[in-house]
Amino acid sequence: MTTAYKKPKKAEFSQVQKEENKKISSRRIGVEHLITFRVASNRFPLARHGYNPVIIGVCGLVSLDLNYSFILSHDI
Repeated sequence: MTTAYKKPKKAEFSQVQKEENKKISSRRIGVEHLITFRVASNRFPLARHGYNPVIIGVCGLVSLDLNYSFILSHDI
């Protein structure tokens, strides 16, 4: 999972860190909206108590795919 930079105590972010945080945030929000709209628009044949684990699993898989793509595109 890719996480945003955390602000150091008594210091400011560099411009590069700000830009990376913005990219990570934009990608995360896009994925969250996609998942929310997909789940909300489809009929989901699962009891209410089963939604949370399924959504968490889907979020994890999408995040894993995004991180893998990010690593490949940056030659890390």
